[in-house]
Amino acid sequence: MAGCRTDRALLEENANLRRLIALSSAMAELLDEGEIVDRAMAAVASLTPCSPVAALVGAGQSDGAGRSDVRTPDGRGVDRPELAARLAALGDADGDVAGVVGTRWATAYALRAVDAHAGHLVVACGHAPHQEHRVVLRLLVQQTNLALGTARLHGRERAAAREMKRVNASLEEANGRLTAAVVDLQRRRQAHERLAGAVAAETGEAGIAAEVHRLTGLPVAVEDAAGGLRAWAGPGRPERPRPDLFDRAARRRRTALLAEASRSPAPVRDRDRLVAVARPRDEVLGVLALVDPGGRAGEYEAFVLQHGALMLTVELSHQRNLVESELRLRRDLVDDLLAGTDVAGARSRAEALGHDLTSPHRVLVLRWPAEEGLVRAVEQASRAALGATPLLARRPDGIVLVAPEPDQPDGRSPWEALHRAVTDRLPGVAGSPGAIGVGAVCHEPAGLARSFLEARRALTVRLGCGRPAGVTRYEDLGVYRVLTVDGDDGEVRGYVREWLGPLLDYDSTNGAELVRTVWQYLEQGGNYDATARALLIHRSTLRYRLRRIREISGLDLGAVDTRLNLHVAARAWHLLQGEVSRTV
Repeated sequence: MAGCRTDRALLEENANLRRLIALSSAMAELLDEGEIVDRAMAAVASLTPCSPVAALVGAGQSDGAGRSDVRTPDGRGVDRPELAARLAALGDADGDVAGVVGTRWATAYALRAVDAHAGHLVVACGHAPHQEHRVVLRLLVQQTNLALGTARLHGRERAAAREMKRVNASLEEANGRLTAAVVDLQRRRQAHERLAGAVAAETGEAGIAAEVHRLTGLPVAVEDAAGGLRAWAGPGRPERPRPDLFDRAARRRRTALLAEASRSPAPVRDRDRLVAVARPRDEVLGVLALVDPGGRAGEYEAFVLQHGALMLTVELSHQRNLVESELRLRRDLVDDLLAGTDVAGARSRAEALGHDLTSPHRVLVLRWPAEEGLVRAVEQASRAALGATPLLARRPDGIVLVAPEPDQPDGRSPWEALHRAVTDRLPGVAGSPGAIGVGAVCHEPAGLARSFLEARRALTVRLGCGRPAGVTRYEDLGVYRVLTVDGDDGEVRGYVREWLGPLLDYDSTNGAELVRTVWQYLEQGGNYDATARALLIHRSTLRYRLRRIREISGLDLGAVDTRLNLHVAARAWHLLQGEVSRTV
């Protein structure tokens, strides 16, 4: 996700997006290209901190005397040969014009009408505008292009009318062209109004897809950048909506398609589909596609698709702003709960986020080898395995969940089910799944800070054992519950030194593994064969090591009290070793 922004910035961006929709409806009614560009120039200053400098409408060629049709926002023509030359060099592309304008930041945005270059809109600012303002400028240019296209079509209609008057012999043909142009113009205007209405009605991407389907009669897919299906309208919904994540050739084709669609001012053909992208910045937020195996999509269908992609851009940008705001509020709430602050207001804050803290809860800490897609996988797995969406936050020690205690009448562990569900959603790391530490249940929000410490303790023990992948509950730690490794562990280290000091010194000096041998020997209940297999040594080597252990430590491994203290000390040593290895 993008960095957090203030609520005021998010509200301002959402307001600007909706003002753009209203502006597009007003511009669609204009039939004069100059008036459309005037509206766009006026909107630059009202929607962004930038200022319109000039506009070049038409071919933009000099007349040989150094003059051109470059004009200022008040409509006056200006003699700016250096600017005209720079715009002519840009052709139908955007470009930097700060050098000729004389400001720190200035950009010329290319204007298009239907399928032709229509000129440039030059915008300047005393400083480089923020990314959200550049997005607004880009959307404003797209809206202007759509209005210019409509005006150009109307111009064609008037040309057809003049042709009808000049050529009486072809009156019937001219009438046909006029009727077609009028119908097409009406259809485009209706398409614009209906798609803008779908966004205003807050029906989401499914509503946009349904409207595009009704307007074109073709099946419509809304996909994410990776090809995952987000919405479908029309017949023939695919049975396998997600792409093959392991097919490198398919991923390369997808990347090339998005790059081509991002560069193209019109939808691009991809086999049996016509594709346009929702792309407010450099990142593709989504893809809108017409399923057209018969190739019957024409100029009108392409217009509807392109305009639908613009509305999808507005919708997905709005959704992202809402998600970023909610994620920040959830993260702040989790941080306060784990720190034990604002406990009094925790329940009301959680209720505002749709989460009930009145029931018993636990804190879980998850650590996985994967980073990409982990948060999304945990959210989906939580809903599937626990039947609820927990409060979630990413912290340096892993993903932290504040999850309600589920009701499991069949006695099965919900945490094991959560572990399997997360692993299944991260196929790329199936060979090395992660670990989950589960804190004890608490009945009040004030207990969540303690449950968090317990979950970290359980995760530490889990990672320090021979099989780190899996789930460990704090209630199941046994003797490890008294072997403190978080915070003050001085007593534990002193205890380890008291019972294993001579062996630790010998190992450090000679590069031996006597302490590890003691640990495995006691873990295996004194079984020679099992210990030798665990240490990958021969029985005779094990006997020699045990003899040296007795000689160096002076301890009788057969004494019950000695074995108990050595076993506890060896477990504490192993746990402390795991902590050291993870902090290096």
